[in-house]
Amino acid sequence: MRLTRRYRFSASHRLDVPSLSPEENRKLFGKCNNPYGHGHDYVLEVTVEGAPDDSGQIARRGELDSFVREKVIARLDHQNLNSDVPELAGAPPTTENLAVATRAMLKRDWPFHARLARVRIAETDRNIFDLDG
Repeated sequence: MRLTRRYRFSASHRLDVPSLSPEENRKLFGKCNNPYGHGHDYVLEVTVEGAPDDSGQIARRGELDSFVREKVIARLDHQNLNSDVPELAGAPPTTENLAVATRAMLKRDWPFHARLARVRIAETDRNIFDLDG
């Protein structure tokens, strides 16, 4: 059985690869290479999987929400992903890399009997990234 919880956060970033020329970066990332950056209202979904415990739940929602808020949302909300998130240091802060970093933040101290099954991050209505747990 699976349970998915949805969270929201806002963050800014600039997509730029230092080893590429300014022209190559503009061609690769378009308006996302704006030197001043830009922001998104991200939607994060965390899916857990397992059998219900004695309380009849896969994970206690309040505990899961508190954990996700502490480990991920508090660290990403209203931050510059290029400079404020150590897990993204040295990599362009694409949403693909953000999903990998988010999964690592969650798995680091995962306290639940249910396993982390999926991390999904929607950057826009058209750009949605899934990563298995």
